[in-house]
Amino acid sequence: MTVRRQARAIALQALYEIDSTGHPSERVIRYLLEEDNTLSPEGVAFATRLVEGVLAHSQQLDVIIQKHAPEWPVEQLAIIDRNILRMALYELQHIFDVPVKVAVNEAVELAKTYGSDTTPRFVNGVLGAFLLEHPASTLRKREKG
Repeated sequence: MTVRRQARAIALQALYEIDSTGHPSERVIRYLLEEDNTLSPEGVAFATRLVEGVLAHSQQLDVIIQKHAPEWPVEQLAIIDRNILRMALYELQHIFDVPVKVAVNEAVELAKTYGSDTTPRFVNGVLGAFLLEHPASTLRKREKG
C-alpha cells in the first residue's frame, strides 16, 4: 500500500468518525495516527491535510455532490459514500500534485474497500459528472496559474 493510499484510508476513517459522532477533529486525527504508527511523516501530513481540507470546505463540497447526484440528498447518503466523495472532490480542486486520474481511482478503490456493492459505481459516476463540467485540463491549469 502506498503512503498516500494509507493516508487516504486513515483520513476517511477520521472523517467517518467526525461525521457520525461529532468528535473533535484534532482528537480523532491524533488518535488514528497514534494507532497506526506506520505512516511516514509525509503520510501524516497528507492525511491531516485531507481531513482539515474536507472539513474546511465541506459545505462547498456538499453543493457539488448535490449538483451531480440530485436524486440523493447529501445528508441521506451513506456516511462513507459522502466522505469518499468529499475527499476526492477536495483533492481534485485543491491538491494539485495528485493527477486527476489518481484522485478518481483512489476514491473508487476506497469505495470498493469501505463502501457497499454500489458505492464504487456511484462514486465514479459523481466524479465523472463533475469532471465533465470541470475537465482535468481546467483543474490543473489553476495549479500553474
